[in-house]
Amino acid sequence: MLDKLPAIGVQGNMLAEMQRMQLQAQTSPIAPAGQTVSLGTPSFTDVLKGAVGNVDRQQQVASQKQTAIDMGLSDDLSGAMIESQKASVAFSALMQVRNKLQQGFDEVINSPL
Repeated sequence: MLDKLPAIGVQGNMLAEMQRMQLQAQTSPIAPAGQTVSLGTPSFTDVLKGAVGNVDRQQQVASQKQTAIDMGLSDDLSGAMIESQKASVAFSALMQVRNKLQQGFDEVINSPL
């Protein structure tokens, strides 16, 4: 008798999941051929553009702080150095991601059919 209780729970969960999927299938938009439907998740391109934009902003902030130090407008040398290091780390991480993407692309291109 106790062995059947977990099975009923699993079947109930599976039935609930199937009903949820059925409702989702009825309400989800279907894109015509050649078009995509945005479901609220950003595309890979958007994520990559955001990462490049973030690195660019960090480099601009670091450059502005260094320029302010050079011109004598600020005496926050430690803040400028920290921003410079943040920008450097972000750029290094971006280059590592680029290298991994390039490596993966090369593997796909060179794979035998």
